[in-house]
Amino acid sequence: MRILLNNLILIGFLSLLSCNSEPTILPGEQEASIPKPPENGYDKALAEQLQADDYGMHQYVMAFLKAGPNRDQSPEEAEKLQRAHLDNINKLAEDGKLVLAGPFMDDGEVRGIYVFDVKTIQEAEELTQTDPAIQAGRLTMELHPWYGSAALMQVNEVHKKITKTDI
Repeated sequence: MRILLNNLILIGFLSLLSCNSEPTILPGEQEASIPKPPENGYDKALAEQLQADDYGMHQYVMAFLKAGPNRDQSPEEAEKLQRAHLDNINKLAEDGKLVLAGPFMDDGEVRGIYVFDVKTIQEAEELTQTDPAIQAGRLTMELHPWYGSAALMQVNEVHKKITKTDI
């Protein structure tokens, strides 16, 4: 009877051990064979969704918007061009082509930046030609390939959640 009781206790103990969520490594087994999640919080699905490389980076084209040669519009015409410029920015962002845009806060020659989610200067150049301010010569663009965080791909979605007033 005592042997039966000891066996039942042993079976119960082994059952409890098997319920442990952590894998048990037996003597002689290699710990490296058990996959562990990375300690840095890497999210493979998100990295793939954002088209991130192994460094969490992504290729873009950055545009510097500069004051163009034709800035002598009337205030009303300049205001219409600005409205059309902002509407174009919103369309490019909605289409997923423009990741980031914004003006510089000084009154220098470089007026603002765009970050396009395209691979080539030619693709970015085609997109810049859709801007009425570029078409009117009020702005020009200087384009450069750029390597930045793939997390920028989420800026527009986050921006929508924190915007009270549309431009």
